[in-house]
Amino acid sequence: MDDSMNIEQFLKISNYENTVKQLDVYYGIVKRQLLRYQCPITGLFPVLSIDTEVGSIRDSIYCAAAVWGLYQAYRRIDDDRGKSYELGQSAVKCMRGVLECWIKQSKKIELFKKQQCKNHALHVKFHLITGNEVYDDESYNHLQIDVISIYLLFLVQMISSGLQIIYTQDEVAFVQNLVYYVERAYRTPDYGMWERGTKYNDGSPDIHASSIGFAKAALEAINGCNLFGEKGASWSVIYVDIDAHNRNRSIFETMLPRESSSKDVDAALLATISFPAFATHEDILYSETKSRVLRKLKGKYGFKRYIRDGYKTVNEDPNRRYYKKGELKNFENIECEWPLFYIFMIIDGVFKALPDQIIEYQELLKSRIHLDSNGDPIIPMYFYIAKEDIEIEKSKPYSTERKPCSEPGIFLWGQAMFILAQLLTAGLLHINELDPIRRYLPSYNRPRKAGRYSAFQIKLALNYIEHSM
Repeated sequence: MDDSMNIEQFLKISNYENTVKQLDVYYGIVKRQLLRYQCPITGLFPVLSIDTEVGSIRDSIYCAAAVWGLYQAYRRIDDDRGKSYELGQSAVKCMRGVLECWIKQSKKIELFKKQQCKNHALHVKFHLITGNEVYDDESYNHLQIDVISIYLLFLVQMISSGLQIIYTQDEVAFVQNLVYYVERAYRTPDYGMWERGTKYNDGSPDIHASSIGFAKAALEAINGCNLFGEKGASWSVIYVDIDAHNRNRSIFETMLPRESSSKDVDAALLATISFPAFATHEDILYSETKSRVLRKLKGKYGFKRYIRDGYKTVNEDPNRRYYKKGELKNFENIECEWPLFYIFMIIDGVFKALPDQIIEYQELLKSRIHLDSNGDPIIPMYFYIAKEDIEIEKSKPYSTERKPCSEPGIFLWGQAMFILAQLLTAGLLHINELDPIRRYLPSYNRPRKAGRYSAFQIKLALNYIEHSM
């Protein structure tokens, strides 16, 4: 008995020490590849590590999610020497930095609630250091409903994990305004995840299923959430217009598996139907959408964003903001392929318990990774067709070799997703730690969370708001 007890204790100690060593490896990678580029003033992250001026909200949120994911993994450790606290506060700094940038534009939200147009939209790019606007409303298409939605979604996830992000009643009121902002997603044409609007890139917005899906997921996640967590009161609860949610749900599910009127399919739907949004739990809709994305967009180097996407191809004129009429045919069969979506498929495989899918995309991704001078894995932003190979590739797809992007620097969104995928597949991070509110489960299977309020308590909050106006 004593021998068996000693062996059991030894195995526990060995497993614990091995876990600590693995986490410390990822801590080093996160420090070198993500936190090194987080602005110490605003907390924002750039798209590429070499950019020292423009912070991207979407990329910042995904970077914060990766840092938070490692924070969640470290919380299992008895003595992490302050690493979990540092990681948690870095995530908080980013989420608060985004909030502060948007609060500066709070007047826009009041106008947007009356008229959903791009001139009243919250910006998605800010100066990395000052947090001020970098592009005016006319020079950049800022209307991306999915960005505000993914912020709300991860805000709830992080608060549910115990992080304190929202400090004051004014900030609670502002987050409530963000909810109002996305509630009408079902009828608001926006510029989508790729910030280009319709497939034709002519400056026109479009109704995107991915944007509506993210809005639906955000509304479901934040409804009844207390932004102060367990220490909150009735007035720190966020509520959602149930009719608006139902309209988003019905329009979203009606549009699937299509992305928009101009796009038959879009890789953005992967993030919508699976991690992080989990916007549908209808097996048929999930399977049909995923199948269509794989059939039409999957490649040997990654996924195309959508058919005839000219972004970063050598045929695209970088000096022109919009395309000319009929120009899309120039990009057929030479669209860039993004390994980022291999990573989305790996994470999807973990949440859906599909080991064969995980192995398949790990192998595909492995052949596209290169190591930097520190020996850290680097995920290229995209792969493109060289100019001399364009005609051959157009006539015979996949007959030529794509080249990794020539732009210097690290693509932070890709690295953030890679870190999350590695933590999950290594067993260092559980899906319930990455998704504390159990978005991956149908609503009837989700446990009630701390900080969630009953219908009666939400009614009290509504009465409070009504009488305080």
